[in-house]
Amino acid sequence: MAWLYLFVAGIFEVVWAISLKYSLGFTRLYPSLVTIIAMAISVYFLSLATRVLPIGTAYAVWTGIGAVGAVIVGMLLLNESRDAARLFFVTLILVGIIGLKFTSPAH
Repeated sequence: MAWLYLFVAGIFEVVWAISLKYSLGFTRLYPSLVTIIAMAISVYFLSLATRVLPIGTAYAVWTGIGAVGAVIVGMLLLNESRDAARLFFVTLILVGIIGLKFTSPAH
């Protein structure tokens, strides 16, 4: 269950990162509210995951899911770069997430 909590936490990290962009520095009300709520949900689920998972693993996977997700959503919604080097390095982050999952004592 800890890995499911961590995945949910990572998804909400993507939500808050993207809504932060749309908040324009917390100057727009609704995107700002989404950002704050998604941050709270993300940290809550991260805290549930850390009951079982080592903090280093949980934190690295959480930020990795957020980073990969934000890059993908940025490419799809915000017309961010899709060049080969960027995709390669995002893939490396994804490989690291998978590696941590399979080398964790709580997998």
